[in-house]
Amino acid sequence: MPIIRPIAALFLVALFTLMPMTAAQAATFPANENLVVEEIPAIPLSLVDTVKRYTEFRSGLFASWHPTEREMLISTRFCNNAQIHAVRFPLAARRQLTFFTEPPSGASYQPTTGDYFVFSKDIGGNEFNQNYRYDLATGDITLLTDGKSKNSRGVWSNKGDRMAYTSTRRTGSDTDIYLIDPTNPKSDRLLAQVEGGGWVPLDWSPDDRQLLVLQYVSANESYLWLMDAQTGTKTLLTPKAGKEPISYSSAVFAKDGKGIYLVSDRESEFQRLAYFDLASKRYTYLTTQIKWDIEDFDLSKDGKLLAFVANEDGASVLHILDTKTRKERKLPQLPNGLMFGLSWHPNNQDLGFSMTSARSTTDVYSLNITSNKIDRWTESETGGLNTTNFSDAELVRWKSFDGKTISGFLYRPPKKFTGKRPVIIDIHGGPEAQFRPVFLGRQNYYLNELGVALLFPNVRGSTGYGKTFLKLDNGFLREDSVKDIGALLDWIATQPDLDASRIMVTGGSYGGYMSLAVATNYSDRIRAAVDIVGISNFVTFLERTEGYRRDLRRVEYGDERDPKMREFLLKISPVNNAEKIKKPLFVIHGQNDPRVPLNEAEQIVATVRKNNVPVWYLMARDEGHGFAKKANADFQFYATVMFVKEFLLKNSG
Repeated sequence: MPIIRPIAALFLVALFTLMPMTAAQAATFPANENLVVEEIPAIPLSLVDTVKRYTEFRSGLFASWHPTEREMLISTRFCNNAQIHAVRFPLAARRQLTFFTEPPSGASYQPTTGDYFVFSKDIGGNEFNQNYRYDLATGDITLLTDGKSKNSRGVWSNKGDRMAYTSTRRTGSDTDIYLIDPTNPKSDRLLAQVEGGGWVPLDWSPDDRQLLVLQYVSANESYLWLMDAQTGTKTLLTPKAGKEPISYSSAVFAKDGKGIYLVSDRESEFQRLAYFDLASKRYTYLTTQIKWDIEDFDLSKDGKLLAFVANEDGASVLHILDTKTRKERKLPQLPNGLMFGLSWHPNNQDLGFSMTSARSTTDVYSLNITSNKIDRWTESETGGLNTTNFSDAELVRWKSFDGKTISGFLYRPPKKFTGKRPVIIDIHGGPEAQFRPVFLGRQNYYLNELGVALLFPNVRGSTGYGKTFLKLDNGFLREDSVKDIGALLDWIATQPDLDASRIMVTGGSYGGYMSLAVATNYSDRIRAAVDIVGISNFVTFLERTEGYRRDLRRVEYGDERDPKMREFLLKISPVNNAEKIKKPLFVIHGQNDPRVPLNEAEQIVATVRKNNVPVWYLMARDEGHGFAKKANADFQFYATVMFVKEFLLKNSG
């Protein structure tokens, strides 16, 4: 066998030549082909093995009730992305219906027969969502929109023969109103041209002749319009009333069509539920006794019951109101946590919703108001970890530089970790948002395995604390929110179990800006910073964010076209103060981000590297405003754990 022996010998030589390289490669976790990695050390497989369980949490999100059966659509992930699943009864098997590379965004059954549903999906996180029809009988999927513009999923007519949705296809920035019969994509037509990127249809009148449309200007200012569903002619329902702008966050038609139920801060510090009579234009306030924002509500199909949620200092409290007597129903004891996505089944008895808490992943539930029975529809996997002993969220408060009280939620590590504990301050985005006591998923690793305390502040400008608080960071007041973190650093120093010498700051989007701003203003008081899809220069951000967002963001941050404001924005932008960043920085971004363009990450990385401090950089080519794909999110987490160990914990005693 003269031929085989040389081949075998060559094979053995090649095998032994390759073995050392293969072993070395096997000892580290490689980045996938979509990731750009700079200055991040090789990730040991030993770290991945330790951390991996904390990346396997799943969640279930309510999407839509079937119109005739007690079944629902939910969103959950079994592989790399969340997909749409059908669930036929509580805790039934989740039957996967979509199998896309990109995660679908929501889904809603056709509301009379449920023969199909409509869902949205973008490409690579670019948020230019397209709408699709999924036919349940065949599994066929049909594109309903133009394949190019940004489209909202829309709302169904009562007859189920049309959807009203928005699209930027005309100008790229204005969210015009369109109508379509999803069974016939050629029926798609422009109903009304509008100006601005904040228009959205909310509801159809009971006779399907009119649309209720919201015009969003800012977190503090919005308007409600009636729009003729045939001609597109619109009538303003809520004109300006005095100098104070008014915010309307949601609205639906009453069953008889004579009025609307809405949520607004009109004549109030907080968002109240009200009934608005269309003939008299008179308001009747329904929740004045609740001194917190009403944040979510849904009217039963027969119009008899209003379910709504109050945000009480970050916790969700469910209420159900009889629309005839205006009295509340007595409810059973519900699980504690954050509740969202309220939706009545057409049977007018079952209220579906999603719920999460510090010790429970997001899952889907329903409440039957006839029997007061609570059903759990999904029980999501937790990576084999017992979450009942996870750290709970503690509400904490501190005084800021001007005497105002700022609050946040502190998660303390288990008692097995003694002595003063290092702290990660994680600042939410928005800034018109609020951190709520939710399940932390991966971040529980920092608590349970590394003994790091996690603190989530709601600085001025956050929602949930009244409209005055919401406006305290607008325009020229921007840096006052950064000073709130300075005051938090002072507060941490007073806590006997927290270590003020070991603090890292992080955040996403606006929170990414905040982490950079803290790194420039308080570099001597932190160990490191992590900037995730953050703003580094307000002027370049406002000039490059997608057109449909630009004017909306100018209301919050200021108009960069005004010389005085431009000068101020440039002055406070982290990239122009980057010489003050003396501590290690980790910058994470998605290439397709339409909100905060990639340039914001690139320029801060290039500038801070001139300081001769460590700067890690991670960019995903197939992501947008944050990492949605599990493979990318896992690598981001592994790298962040290494960053925390290296710069927050190493040589810290």
